[in-house]
Amino acid sequence: MRSRGTTLAGQYLVLQLAIVVAVLIGVVALSLAQAAESFERVEGRRALSAAESLAANPAVRSLLPTAEPRLGAALPAVAESVRSVSGFSYVALAKWDGTILTSPDPSQIGEKLPLGESQVQAGRSWTGPLDMGGQPYLAAHVPVFNDSGAMVGIAAAARAYPSVPERLVEAAPNLLTYLGISLALGTAGSLLLARRVKRQTLGMEPDEIAGLVKHREAIVQGVKEGVLALDPGQRVTLANETARRLLSLPPDCVGRQLRDLPLAAELQEVLTSEQEQPDRLVLVAERVVALNRMPLRSHGRLIGSVTTLRDRTELSTLERELGMTRAATDMLRAQTHEFANQLHTISGLIQIGEHEEVVKFVDGVHLSRTRLHDEVTSRIEDPAVAALLIAKASIAAERGLRLHLDGTSLLGRLPEDLSRDLTTVVGNLVDNAMDAVIGTPSPGVDVTIRDTPRAIEVRVKDNGPGVPPENIGDIFRQGYTTKQPGMDGDRGFGLALTRLVCIRRGGDIGIRNDGGAVFEAFLAKDGADT
Repeated sequence: MRSRGTTLAGQYLVLQLAIVVAVLIGVVALSLAQAAESFERVEGRRALSAAESLAANPAVRSLLPTAEPRLGAALPAVAESVRSVSGFSYVALAKWDGTILTSPDPSQIGEKLPLGESQVQAGRSWTGPLDMGGQPYLAAHVPVFNDSGAMVGIAAAARAYPSVPERLVEAAPNLLTYLGISLALGTAGSLLLARRVKRQTLGMEPDEIAGLVKHREAIVQGVKEGVLALDPGQRVTLANETARRLLSLPPDCVGRQLRDLPLAAELQEVLTSEQEQPDRLVLVAERVVALNRMPLRSHGRLIGSVTTLRDRTELSTLERELGMTRAATDMLRAQTHEFANQLHTISGLIQIGEHEEVVKFVDGVHLSRTRLHDEVTSRIEDPAVAALLIAKASIAAERGLRLHLDGTSLLGRLPEDLSRDLTTVVGNLVDNAMDAVIGTPSPGVDVTIRDTPRAIEVRVKDNGPGVPPENIGDIFRQGYTTKQPGMDGDRGFGLALTRLVCIRRGGDIGIRNDGGAVFEAFLAKDGADT
């Protein structure tokens, strides 16, 4: 919808006309100053020439020493002759002390000649501005010398300065020419500039552009997801409130380079690199954030990128809990197969009449199950951790692995939040260790959990190939993995999350090689650094 306000072309035209008027005012002031300077230069030379001609007249040189005001007609006649020939309005003769002998104004005869800054009484000719009767004049004073070289009087010639209107009338033709040319150029330039700007703004007027910007800002700030836009130079051009909150960006992040913001190097790499798979998961502080980066192009030219961000912390927690449920389901499925085989065996023994063997077989099965349950529950009192270890042991047995709980392990019942964090750490480390020993001779994983007064210590050791020394520094880096990339993009996430949980609990985690990989983690009970 077109606005009823002034169009862009009209605004540019008014602006150009204002500039033209300002320039013309400056030109007029400059013209007046130049006219005054030209008047002083040209008329000053003419005034000096007229005064010198009067001072060199023989009659003036001979009569001036003895002349008196209002006596004799020869000197006034000579002065009037010079005034008529030169065209000056004021030509006068005065004695050496400045007493006026002849003047176009009879009232000045006998008065003192205005000298101002003149140096004529020192015997030097002078030209310059002079105030005579309250009106500015351009005057020339020349000393009159007798035949013996003595100064006997002063010859003066002067012309009044032209007024400002007179100088404007004189400069009017040129000023009108300048005005016409300036208006024509200003109008043409305004129209051309307006057309160019309107092409660049897709034909929209300023108020329409402002409305579009406000509308876009309202949309961007109103969406639930975070939105972060970068230009080709990796400068932030847009960041809504959700994006600033998820990435912990300062309020003045817009307009700053990405490298100048408090972002981890891995996160900066994600925000500036090509993204092949959607919903790339990134750890930002304690949050799990899903990022989708899309490049922006206009007419085939890259103009930046926009990244949307969604908080998946709660969803990731549910996914981990679902993973634990799936593991328990797998364990029950494995036990179902195992129980079915055992029931078939018992049925067969009964059918062939081996009743004593049935009793022995049942006692053996019961003893095996009781031994695994007692081995865990006698050392691990926390139900969630104990159930996790029993489930992992069953899964390990199904996969042909050995999962052993060290005899020095001891853990009491824990608060719910600490228990949940501990199951995350133990589950991720055990899963990682079991994946590492697949395909090795006699694969095994040893787990040690100790409950100390200030922290929970966890040690998981496998007898796999270990971690290459050059990769130990990257093992906890988000995105690092030795496994094949998953379709969901979650690889390289478990150990990074494990370290995050440990740090959040005031602890840490480390790794070393000792006949396989050894992970050692601890979680502070009070959540403070220990």
